Amino acid sequence: MITGGSTANLAILLADARKGVITQTKRHTFLASLLGIKHVVLAVNKMDLVDFKQEVYDKICEDYRAFTTQLDIPDITFIPVSALKGDNVVDISDKMPWYHGKSLLEFLETVHVSSDRNFEDLRFPVQYVIRPTLDYRGFAGKVASGVIRVGDEVMALPSQKTSTVTSILTSEGEVEYAFPPQSASFTLKDEIDISRGEMVVHSNSRPHIERHFEAMLVWMDEKPMDMYTQFYIKHNTHATKARIDAIKYKVDVNTLDKSEIDHFELNEIGRVVMTTTKPLLFDPYKKNRQTGSFILIDPVTHNTVAVGMIMDKLSSKNLPSRITDKQREHIVKSGSLISLEEKEKRFDQKAQTIWITGLHGSGKNELAYSLEKELFDMGKTVVVLDGKSIRSGLSKELDYSPSDRAEHLRRVAHICKLLNDQGIVVICSFISPKASIRQQLKEIIGKEKFQLVYMNADLSYCKKNDNYGLYKMAEDGKLNHLAGIDEEYEIPTDAIAIDSKKSDIGVEAIIEAIKI
Repeated sequence: MITGGSTANLAILLADARKGVITQTKRHTFLASLLGIKHVVLAVNKMDLVDFKQEVYDKICEDYRAFTTQLDIPDITFIPVSALKGDNVVDISDKMPWYHGKSLLEFLETVHVSSDRNFEDLRFPVQYVIRPTLDYRGFAGKVASGVIRVGDEVMALPSQKTSTVTSILTSEGEVEYAFPPQSASFTLKDEIDISRGEMVVHSNSRPHIERHFEAMLVWMDEKPMDMYTQFYIKHNTHATKARIDAIKYKVDVNTLDKSEIDHFELNEIGRVVMTTTKPLLFDPYKKNRQTGSFILIDPVTHNTVAVGMIMDKLSSKNLPSRITDKQREHIVKSGSLISLEEKEKRFDQKAQTIWITGLHGSGKNELAYSLEKELFDMGKTVVVLDGKSIRSGLSKELDYSPSDRAEHLRRVAHICKLLNDQGIVVICSFISPKASIRQQLKEIIGKEKFQLVYMNADLSYCKKNDNYGLYKMAEDGKLNHLAGIDEEYEIPTDAIAIDSKKSDIGVEAIIEAIKI
């Protein structure tokens, strides 16, 4: 109904004469009002089943009027009908002599709807720039409202540059003017740079150019709304990103009661405050249905998750704070307002640290970066830390003595914890020779997030694979505290063991074991 009603001028609602105004009648009436439909016909059907009694019809009309006083529907018409034999459908029925109005068909043929369109405020969203030759630049699109004429002085937004319309082309050829809902292209006297998504208007009647506004939102996705999602917003021919700052209330479409909620479920409707990345060129939906409506698109699934009707602009000083008093208390105690579960859901992964240990030259780095590439290709968010990168900056002042090595690894562990708390997977490549240090690392990072991987390689293999000449320097007495030479390497017993000669298989084994 939202999709169909968004372009309708009139809605016919059927009411069963035996049941009167029921919940569904109210729901559809509210939606018609929300969509800006100005003409509503309540066709009271099945009058034959209540013996065509006027008092039954009058009671239904009275109940419906009482409900619609809360809504913005300027034109409501009541028609009693009996569809079984066409009473009051095409011709007036002699079975209801007390009714003095028109039949349903006659009413539809004579109701005046042409004035419902906005012919005053020119709104021409540019959809396409036509450049068949260097000497021709036309701007194509659909007239959303107003009338554009040859000779009009128009303004391009948001640049605010002005020019004069020199020609207008429609499917019927060159014309003197175009009006909604015609598709047309026009040319200007001056060379003005106008792109898709921009708008051409009359300078004395401009839309709002704002990033902040309030809107009525209809949630159309089976997945509940996530307030922290940055959606794509499609508004006329313009698209940008948008966020929902606050939900002011949800409307019960059956009773029109308003209630506070923290998210929308399927088919729920409510008033929200929104902010877009780039300014939108809009009018309130009540004034202009074409420039006041939009859709929201999920950035991951690309599903249309909601449709919206802009109520009015909102100045920055009136924007609601997204932080409540309870959340402020939480910030003081714990920091982030976003839980680890929410971050992991956003990244679609389980945050953890994969700590690869082994002798120098065992192939730790090769395994770490191969694993990073594989996880990245799977769509995961990964960071690699290795000895060279950390010692070139964060641990630059530390040497390789046992105490400095312990401090160096302690710093790395705290970095891992911070990154894991943001929902990120960390891969570490460090010799980390002592079991006691590795246990300390596990405690800092958290046992549930720490996965130890041992690169199993004998000393002779590591010496052949030494790209930095550290083993020769240690054997010549120029380097101290190198594991495997003058410092013992304690082989872990609680790690995923990877044969250094089969590191490609090791990547698969790690991914299978960590269940990311």
